[in-house]
Amino acid sequence: AWETLGVQSDAGVLHVTLNRPEVRNAMSLVMVRELQQVLADASSDNQTRVLVLRGAGGHFCAGGDLKDMAAARMNDAIAQVNAAFGELCVAYAHAPLALVAVVEGTVMGGGFGLSCVADVVLAGDTAQFRLPETSLGVVPAQVAPFLVERLGYSEAKRLAVTGARLDAQAALALRLVHSVHASADLDAALAKVLNDILQCAPGALAATKALMAKARYTPATDLVQYAADVFARAVTGPEGVEGTTAFLQKRKPTWAPQ
Repeated sequence: AWETLGVQSDAGVLHVTLNRPEVRNAMSLVMVRELQQVLADASSDNQTRVLVLRGAGGHFCAGGDLKDMAAARMNDAIAQVNAAFGELCVAYAHAPLALVAVVEGTVMGGGFGLSCVADVVLAGDTAQFRLPETSLGVVPAQVAPFLVERLGYSEAKRLAVTGARLDAQAALALRLVHSVHASADLDAALAKVLNDILQCAPGALAATKALMAKARYTPATDLVQYAADVFARAVTGPEGVEGTTAFLQKRKPTWAPQ
């Protein structure tokens, strides 16, 4: 059983809910470890294709748990605690699964970071993004690289030096989130996104995410042969054969909801 998470599996989709509503789902060290474990399990179970992250009680995540921070300060373990959260962000950013975040209410610190690494972010109209670290005399250390990745250097710097407060519409304008919905409409919007994702072959999706990650740091001219090899493996592999056969036979491929 999970101490800080609600976890429910449904036809290839793992719904993971940050479940500490009494502290607006503040991220304790236990939660960091459990989020790492749930991702590792889902990535290797040969069943999960999409991981959906959301928060209980109308909030996504209020950032790091201050009690854990205080304990770490007393034990000279601040850097280790911070690095543990960074490793969590990296793991989710590099997940072979599709990663969808549904964000409402407070989205700060670690919650801000997780929303930056998700492949698709759906926001409720109650969502309020905060980047308060600089106003508290600290640094958004582990979030910073993912802010730059999601928003670009200029906007990421602006948010950092203004201690940003963004509502859902402002987040949409920056493309921090991909769509905004009334709270009552979030589940329907999520269902549509999940249906779209499940039309895609899981292996091809994972390979495409890996190729795109590589492309961020590699000139296109240096990727030609690598990409060709990736393509050839896909076309001649079981998914490529099934996908093209299904297309010619005017039917859905086996991985798609029938």
